[in-house]
Amino acid sequence: MLGLAHLDRPFDYLVDAEQDLRAVPGARLRVRFAGRLVDAFLLARLERSEHDGKLAWIERVVSAEPVLTPQIAELCRAVADRYAGTMSDVIRLAVPPRHARTEDEQRPPPNETPLIDPAPGLEHWTHYRGGPAFGAAVRDGRAPRAAWQTVPGEDWAARLAELIGHTVAGGRGVIAVVPDQRDLDRLEQACAGLGDRCVTLAAGLGPTARYRRWLAALRGQAQVVLGTRSAIFAPVHDPGLIIVWDDGDPSLDEPRAPYPHPREVAVIRSHQQQCALVIGGYARTAEAQALVTAGWMHDLVADRADVRRRSPRVQALAEENRAVGNDPLVRLARVPEFAFRLARSALDAGRPVLISVPRRGYLPSLACAACRTHARCRSCHGPLAMAPDQSVSCRWCGRVDPAPRCAACGSTQIRALTIGAARTAEELGRAFRGVPVVTSDGSRVVDSIPDDARLVVATPGAEPIVAGEGYGTVIAVDTWAHLDREDLRAEEDAARHWFAIAALARSAVDGGNVVLLAENEVPAVQAVIRWDPVAFAADQLAQRTELGFPPAVTMAAVDGTPAAVRQFVDLLELPPDAGILGPVPLPPGVRGPAGGERTDRGARADEFERLLIRVDRRHGRELAVALSRAQARRTSAPDTGPLRVQVDPSTIG
Repeated sequence: MLGLAHLDRPFDYLVDAEQDLRAVPGARLRVRFAGRLVDAFLLARLERSEHDGKLAWIERVVSAEPVLTPQIAELCRAVADRYAGTMSDVIRLAVPPRHARTEDEQRPPPNETPLIDPAPGLEHWTHYRGGPAFGAAVRDGRAPRAAWQTVPGEDWAARLAELIGHTVAGGRGVIAVVPDQRDLDRLEQACAGLGDRCVTLAAGLGPTARYRRWLAALRGQAQVVLGTRSAIFAPVHDPGLIIVWDDGDPSLDEPRAPYPHPREVAVIRSHQQQCALVIGGYARTAEAQALVTAGWMHDLVADRADVRRRSPRVQALAEENRAVGNDPLVRLARVPEFAFRLARSALDAGRPVLISVPRRGYLPSLACAACRTHARCRSCHGPLAMAPDQSVSCRWCGRVDPAPRCAACGSTQIRALTIGAARTAEELGRAFRGVPVVTSDGSRVVDSIPDDARLVVATPGAEPIVAGEGYGTVIAVDTWAHLDREDLRAEEDAARHWFAIAALARSAVDGGNVVLLAENEVPAVQAVIRWDPVAFAADQLAQRTELGFPPAVTMAAVDGTPAAVRQFVDLLELPPDAGILGPVPLPPGVRGPAGGERTDRGARADEFERLLIRVDRRHGRELAVALSRAQARRTSAPDTGPLRVQVDPSTIG
């Protein structure tokens, strides 16, 4: 478990008679390596070694619990090869740290309690073409794979719970990965009928509770594991179904090397262990669409007539159409008169209204009123923000700037680029007097609200669920903030967010309305109006194919100091068709590699560079091997600074 690229291979050791029974494959060990004691895992027991030299003895077996099962070890090796990482780094993501007292607790007997509902019906899946057949195939032990396009207003947790129950009734296990704790709580509640056959794994659990639940899956006491990002590696026995919900959510991006995405790990595991796979969501990523286009996965979609019947009425208002009339309250609320009337109508009917804003805070982004240059801190160059008391401070270092001055033109006049949730709630409270206003953002998240007249101001991912039919009106303001990013996924992320909030509204038949304050000709806006995420994902994939970007190609990003990037390129032996883009300064706001400063915390843009390498998907494995070898060679070369290598990075500026 050294994490060094040039040592990423198994090593042979001798086992003495005293530790013979405890030294089982998957056990944790302590071995002596290069003169010091290090942690290790036992992969296999062999009769003899192919090594001709003298072998050392293992120092001791830390735990005889086989935590690294052969299936998980095979998965970790495949993930490391896919992402040009080391197997030890992947194992750290897959196997939690040991908690000795929890491990030594008396083991409960195998779970033989009957299910409350041993075979839940799949009548709700009849809305999706091939839905019942998919459920039957899962229960019969086959390995179907589907991209599930959830219709608006659907209780996705209940539908997934039905599939999970069907799989468990067939005697096989399930792994379900969701982006965050709110989604996990919702899915756990839907799976309550499974009793202690189902456990959850999330970062919020303490080490004792997390390890106890992880051991329950390892020992076969739990057949179902629900969790966030790292739960995709859960040691479930005989998995029959793997679920990844909302795979485009940024919360699923792994921040630790080698940065594997749960969707890709699920694809690898589904293939290795021959189990069913469902990738679902209200929107669809280009990666999921690529699997469908290749024929490896099939569509699980509803008929267009059913989609239209269950969708809200979606309208978009361009900048030039945002008439606010002469009403000062309407002007104060920054909501067009048309959208204002829809909100008022929903409130008068006793229905809640959702206002979606892209940022929390008061005025979270400021710019020069004269030249519109972003207002930056004179100390760390971070973005300036304004608090309710009108004080201006840096969002990064917290330094208060009593007299901000534009570095470009010298002006002292500032204006708001975006309006935060706190300021929006304040404005709407004045415009809709007497109506309760609820704010749900990163500092305080409201999970649910009653189905009555109230205004909800929420940031992306913090929208409360209505305990009823849904919101009467949903309005998305400052939509340009979702699109104004130099990012490959900017439009895809915007569409994903708009589909998610629109799905919270009532159907058009029941008077549900969605207003996007955005330009009508934006493809993401058009996709939401038509409610056609599949066509939008196919268009995104076609554009990336034409431009040569993931997932149409395999791409690697190499970030580091200029000297480190040049040294790494010199050590690379690339496939013949490989193309190199850059190097260029690392995009603003992107963190630098481990061990270096961060460009979003005051470091100059030219302190780190980014180099992109791309090859045809057929040569993706060759590229990963070349990257791994270059990293191994770099360990014996002079130190030129920090370096980070990512294969198919989630964000490409």
